[in-house]
Amino acid sequence: MKNIIKGTLGIFGLLLAYLLLWPVGVDPVVWEAPVAPAMTGQFAPNGYLKDAEVLGLDDGIGPEDVAIDDEGYLYVGYVDGRIVRFDPDGNNPDLIANTEGRPLGLDFAPSGNLIVADGYKGLLSISAAGAITTLSDSANGLAYGFTDDVDVDSNGIAYFSDASSKFGPAMHARDDIMEHGGHGRLLRYDPATNQAEVLLDGLQFANGIALSQNEDFVLVTETGNYRIVRYWLKGDKAGTHDIFMDNLPGIPDGISANGDGTFWLALFSPRNAMLDSLSDKPLLRKVAFRLPEFLQPQPAHHAFVLGLNEQGQVTHNLQHNAPEAFAPITSVEQVGNTLYLGSLTASAFAAYVLPQTPETTPAPQGGAQ
Repeated sequence: MKNIIKGTLGIFGLLLAYLLLWPVGVDPVVWEAPVAPAMTGQFAPNGYLKDAEVLGLDDGIGPEDVAIDDEGYLYVGYVDGRIVRFDPDGNNPDLIANTEGRPLGLDFAPSGNLIVADGYKGLLSISAAGAITTLSDSANGLAYGFTDDVDVDSNGIAYFSDASSKFGPAMHARDDIMEHGGHGRLLRYDPATNQAEVLLDGLQFANGIALSQNEDFVLVTETGNYRIVRYWLKGDKAGTHDIFMDNLPGIPDGISANGDGTFWLALFSPRNAMLDSLSDKPLLRKVAFRLPEFLQPQPAHHAFVLGLNEQGQVTHNLQHNAPEAFAPITSVEQVGNTLYLGSLTASAFAAYVLPQTPETTPAPQGGAQ
């Protein structure tokens, strides 16, 4: 019996030592997460996204973003590096190129080339013939660690994010968010000079990128801070930045503009209370990081999209909280009355048709459906 007790204590001691002392690649920083807003009122759960139609099922894993060309063809990038084009109805997949990296954000330039934010390769351009050109893989002497999203303006200038110059895409942002070290950057690439410049640094996982209707400001979602930052491009405020929307009810991911004054924000999931409670406890975040991933704080399987106007007010609240929901949603692109939904981890993308009439259009206050 004594040997059994000694053995048990020994195993417990080793486990405790591992949880407390084993080296990890993150160095958590103390911060204080704001109290999450209640999922009521304008954020009240509803079932609108239950009508989302799955497209491209099992053609690949992780179509994080969807880009649509002038003819309505749909383009997605998969975890194996493939860029695939689908017919407007989501059928007939056709391989366009393979970056041999991790294509994430996608957008078309005025030239017709597809601009790709590749997590491993940097900012890429893909011609109609499938030729791949690296536009930029570093700025200010610092290589991109996690090129994430891109939005191209009417002059072909690309605004893009380096989510983390320290951590790459392999961990799906978990390590950078656990550390909260401010390794994210907002950048601008000008094809006229073939140079990229840093507009903002010190961001907490710089993620989605979207230009305003008049291209007078650009938004970047700061996933680790649950907020959206605005960087002014024109006018008296040019070169300055402020907070466009703070203390979001979920984990912000991709953001896009519909060209008519509406931004679509994809929320990976609602906020995780356990993760927020660890914000000011760096030692416990290290302990949590050492746990098997299935024991760490996990995002809920919950489809969540917000529509915002250019003043940062909520105009649409679209959700679906069910095992069969298309989730997580990591990007939203609007063409006509259809929202195309991407996902970092799903084996499909999706389309959701917005209601046509005022009586059924989601109201700012949300409400169950």
